[in-house]
Amino acid sequence: MHLKALLSFSPSLRERVGVRGRSVNNLRNNFLILTRIMTKFLLFLASAFTLQAVAQISPQDSANMDAARDTTAKSGFVTDTNRTYPILFIVGDSTVHNLSRGERGWGDIIGKYFDDKKIRVENHALGGRSSRTFITQGWWDKVLTNSKPGDYVLIQMGHNDGGPLDDTNRARGSIRGLGDDTKYIFNPITKKPEIVHTYGWYLRQYIHDSRAKGMTPILCTPIPHCPSNEVHAGDVEKSDFVRLATAVAENEKVLFINLNQIVMSHYAGMPPKEIKEKYFTPADHTHTSLAGAELNAQSVIEGLRELKTCPLNNDLLPQPADKPPATP
Repeated sequence: MHLKALLSFSPSLRERVGVRGRSVNNLRNNFLILTRIMTKFLLFLASAFTLQAVAQISPQDSANMDAARDTTAKSGFVTDTNRTYPILFIVGDSTVHNLSRGERGWGDIIGKYFDDKKIRVENHALGGRSSRTFITQGWWDKVLTNSKPGDYVLIQMGHNDGGPLDDTNRARGSIRGLGDDTKYIFNPITKKPEIVHTYGWYLRQYIHDSRAKGMTPILCTPIPHCPSNEVHAGDVEKSDFVRLATAVAENEKVLFINLNQIVMSHYAGMPPKEIKEKYFTPADHTHTSLAGAELNAQSVIEGLRELKTCPLNNDLLPQPADKPPATP
């Protein structure tokens, strides 16, 4: 039987349904009011978040990013398109950023030498990366996305470029050379085909991309391993990647710090055993202790000060006039 017929036979039922109808209407009205309130509240939150996102960030807010580097890098960096100050980006491997127990990279230390009222230092280096995989895994794109004209980038690659091109462990090596040689491989890590280039080609990619974005690239040779023989003044580690990075710098007319040679000059006269104990960890002859990272960071600053035409020097903290460059 239809509801209308039921209501016609029962006044009491009709009255009860009428009350329920008014209750339903009241509920509907209350729901609509609540919906409007919630909509306004959500719009307010969205507006507040947007204002916060576009607000200018001072250099001090995220200066010298290091401790959370791996976590932050995986989640992506916040793009600040409104900033009015420059950023010094640092790219490299675990000799540049390393928070393992007892180990440090020079990029984790170097920020304290800069005036954080003028520039922000961001250490984007990641352990295990080569000149090739820092690009192919997308880390270099994150730097480019966050960069603006007037920024700087310090580049130190090479310690992981000597490995195999297509092994099942890391597949991170580059071809040793300067030219445009390539090798077609199937990458067992990404499960995709890949064209692998020379170490020199990848370094040129960093330089060309930086310049295209209006950044100033500064190329460094890789820091030295712990020497096995006594070091003399002027020595440079016998490394293909030191030689190749030097050649790229000369060919590209890019600002250049022969970091390997500067660090080796501080090793001169020290027995290899003392160098190992003071600047490296027991784990190997590559990764530096805190003292080693301090020495390497000071060596980068020493190299920067020698680049008289580099405007980044204007952002360094003053060096005491009566005090020579510190050497651990």
